[in-house]
Amino acid sequence: MKRCRRISTVLHALLHMARLQEPVTSDTLARAMRLHPVEMRRLMAGLRYAGFATSARRSGSAGSGWVLRASLSEMTLGDIHDALGAPPLPLRPLDGQGDLPACRIERAVHEALGGAYRQAEPVLVGRMHRVSLEALSEAVRRAC
Repeated sequence: MKRCRRISTVLHALLHMARLQEPVTSDTLARAMRLHPVEMRRLMAGLRYAGFATSARRSGSAGSGWVLRASLSEMTLGDIHDALGAPPLPLRPLDGQGDLPACRIERAVHEALGGAYRQAEPVLVGRMHRVSLEALSEAVRRAC
């Protein structure tokens, strides 16, 4: 999975989990997110470590699944970003490498973009820390 997709994938999964209000297996989440179950477990491990999710027994069946440990109002977009190891956001340049790394013009373009992105990213992450998952869930409800 592209690193910049991690946060949107996990946010999507968390909102589904909140709606279901019952343990959801990694396999079920992975199918819904179109991921391999191992990838889904890796993403969920970051949330478990941060205290936002845990595994719980599924009622009426063998095995366990993921459940939220915190309410949507207690989690922010920034918290989830941090729990995933602060993956690169979609606005981050390609580490200064483009299709033509030997071209001086391309290098200059990437340097200029890199400077702007480095200044913008802390502002974006700060804003993400002010948006709760409850607010995101409300936006989904209004849109549906």
